[in-house]
Amino acid sequence: MINKEAETLLENGLIMECVYPCWVSNPVVKKKNDDDRTCIDFTNLNKVYLKYSFPLPRIDQMVDATAGFDKMSFLDAYSRYNQIPLYEEDQIHTAFITE
Repeated sequence: MINKEAETLLENGLIMECVYPCWVSNPVVKKKNDDDRTCIDFTNLNKVYLKYSFPLPRIDQMVDATAGFDKMSFLDAYSRYNQIPLYEEDQIHTAFITE
């Protein structure tokens, strides 16, 4: 399962092969429709990474900001998390194992 998903991501240029001595956990969980979903658990990484404080907008502000527009863009064109590239210096912290 993980290898198949990794191959798809690699073919689409969303990940790259690398060799690192450590990686984050990548559990496979069942979705509601019984398909498998490969996840990455950043819990331990989040414990040691710098925290940045910034306020998130309230949902009513976000809804109001869309008034008057006839089109909206969706972040999830492939699988939500694949749309925003990581800074190159942060990529080593997100390695995961497939074998």
